[in-house]
Amino acid sequence: MNKYKHLFFDLDHTLWDFNTNAKESLIEVYTFFELDKKGITEFDSFHQHYLYHNEILWSRYHNGLITAEELKWKRMWRTLLEFKIGDETLSRDLSEKFLELLPAKKNLFPHTKEVLDYLSAKKYNLHLITNGFEKTQWSKLNNSGLENYFTHVITSEASNSLKPKKEIFEYAMNKAGAALHESIMLGDNLEADIQGGMNAGMDTVFVNHINAVTDLQPTYTITNLKELENIF
Repeated sequence: MNKYKHLFFDLDHTLWDFNTNAKESLIEVYTFFELDKKGITEFDSFHQHYLYHNEILWSRYHNGLITAEELKWKRMWRTLLEFKIGDETLSRDLSEKFLELLPAKKNLFPHTKEVLDYLSAKKYNLHLITNGFEKTQWSKLNNSGLENYFTHVITSEASNSLKPKKEIFEYAMNKAGAALHESIMLGDNLEADIQGGMNAGMDTVFVNHINAVTDLQPTYTITNLKELENIF
């Protein structure tokens, strides 16, 4: 029998296809605010700058260097600055609209529900540990049909901690009544999920959708969620 009883998943970029959903939302934001008339003539350029600044600011947020509120609007602010637009009000409006649209998107990675059905049928206890915001993450789960798969959903807001800090993993295991030796963390982010899980002493599954290269040594590495059926 597999020793694991509790599987702790990350959500964004692991199960819920954040990049596809974000792009769809940004297209709507770009159109709604008529950014083409404000000097941002190409959506693709706007999109690429957003991805760049979003990644930087999420890393800063993971490490406790900025607040959630700063992350939300400053990724838009810094994107606009690339086009010589120094408009804080517009940045905040873009952020508000984006966060209104994003959680309604439903794109998941291939085999997500199929694999969650498989794991549920084998009586694994499935949980989420996410650095996302409480209201936003629940909206994503409800709109994409994932809400009933998970016994506990632990967010950084509710736990007052952030991956990769070990405290959020310990909080999650305590909430789930899960012993360390029967728990495993599954996620795409090498710092937040894999190093974070290791910091807490957990086994890990690196969900490597993008074939990233790393010196870390997770317990397992997969490139497709379907491969989880070979592990569990």
